[in-house]
Amino acid sequence: MSKGLFVTGTGTDVGKTYVTALLVKKLHDAGYNIGYYKAAISGAENVTESDAGYVRKIAGLKQTDEELLSYLYKTAVSPHLASQLEGNPVEKDVVIAGFNGVAANHEFVTMEGSGGIMCPIRYDDKAHYFLEDIIQWLHLPTIIIGHAGLGTINSVVLTVEYLRHRNIPVKGIILNNYVGGTMEEDNIAMIEAITKVPVLGVVREGDTELDIKPDVLAGLYDELKA
Repeated sequence: MSKGLFVTGTGTDVGKTYVTALLVKKLHDAGYNIGYYKAAISGAENVTESDAGYVRKIAGLKQTDEELLSYLYKTAVSPHLASQLEGNPVEKDVVIAGFNGVAANHEFVTMEGSGGIMCPIRYDDKAHYFLEDIIQWLHLPTIIIGHAGLGTINSVVLTVEYLRHRNIPVKGIILNNYVGGTMEEDNIAMIEAITKVPVLGVVREGDTELDIKPDVLAGLYDELKA
């Protein structure tokens, strides 16, 4: 049985894709049969130039464009608006089939979200989909990527509490752009004290490896439900 994990962020531009790539790379380099999937990406001309293409390159994956991603929009706005402008809105069955296609060939599947947890994926007269809906369709646990610096206590705690309110498991937190010092060390301590969720590790600018043991990362993934 394959296992899955959903990676979300506290917002746009927190380095979610960068950290996701390091996570997938760590497990791939350790010999785990790991795949990657993203439902929708906006703001890219093609898959190679997209977030999915970046993860594939950094992690050394061999997946095809079609396996990595179901929906690609060129307009650099939220997927729900991009699909309104360009057509081809996200369909539930397509996302589930895309994810399951990756799971059929990999023991571990890392799914990356778009922006923060409240990012709308489709919003029209036929359907209203948000990231949380995709997570619940696939019954995935989550980890949260946030900035290490000023303001992160608020954004991380709000994201954790929102997920909990939706009965979505939160397995851990990784903080990006870490420089150290009293404030950022306190941010970690306060996030853990308030949420009771572990900060699994930190990533500094320019890091090419994730300083978390592969078995710890693998333990974040849950068996997929039929």
